[in-house]
Amino acid sequence: MTSSDIPRALGLGALRPRLPSPLVEVRDERFRRAGLRLMLKRDDLIHPELIGNKWRKLVPNLETAAGRTVLTFGGAYSNHLRATAAAGRLLGFPTVGVIRGQELADRPLNPSLARCAADGMRLRFVDRATYRRKTEPDVVAGILRRAGAEDAYVIPEGGSNSPAVRGCTALGAELRDRADVVAVACGTGGTLAGLAAGLAPGGRALGFAVLKGGFLTEDITSLQERAFGSRRGEWTVVDRFHCGGYARTTPELDAFADDFADHHGLPVERLYVAKMLYGLTTLAEEGAFPRGTTIAAVITGAPA
Repeated sequence: MTSSDIPRALGLGALRPRLPSPLVEVRDERFRRAGLRLMLKRDDLIHPELIGNKWRKLVPNLETAAGRTVLTFGGAYSNHLRATAAAGRLLGFPTVGVIRGQELADRPLNPSLARCAADGMRLRFVDRATYRRKTEPDVVAGILRRAGAEDAYVIPEGGSNSPAVRGCTALGAELRDRADVVAVACGTGGTLAGLAAGLAPGGRALGFAVLKGGFLTEDITSLQERAFGSRRGEWTVVDRFHCGGYARTTPELDAFADDFADHHGLPVERLYVAKMLYGLTTLAEEGAFPRGTTIAAVITGAPA
């Protein structure tokens, strides 16, 4: 079954995904001065609720789940949780979200979690020590039991697993021979793992880490080994532009995002997309790319 067949098999075709997503050129003076061509891969336009890489990563997992309850993990502002909850509402399957931070259970829901709840997701809050062990089979079994969802299909935090990685190869295939370098923001690394594997030989992928810690190269290598049996494609993780870590921004990043939106008419999502575009622009101005290079920046999400 190909990635284009999966939506039809699930009835997802009724949601009218826009695939392949548009690839549009933007004229940015900072890239022009460096002799570079900048393209935007508008994955944010795939679907208004299952946006960008969330569509690409969720669809193969939903095909595997085959209508069962889906249980997954995330922080209080997780885009992955929101997308999973929206998919459950749109397609009629139950969802459970396991949230990092037991202390949040007694507080009013933030807008992100309130949206999940409104879409029918059952929220289960766990302490941070338990959450750190969420990949251990006995811990997962306990979470499933307490949630009354022993038969649920489990998707890891961020949606990054072997089905998701293989689903994201379609993104690389859509960009074959369209760009020399493809840039994407990275949380758990599944999108970069699949994207790099789908590019044509000679294509290069850059992943801009939005979390600090320097662990992504190892994680992405592991994701590719599980999905394909070995490391695939030419890719690198850039750790310079996380701006302090997940859900952190800086005044410089906010100013950059506002300026980019003003010049190009594209509202910029701050936690992922802004960091990727800011990092890519900085590297261009530093002369990191040979003149004549065509760069495609994947817009994986939109402002909430």
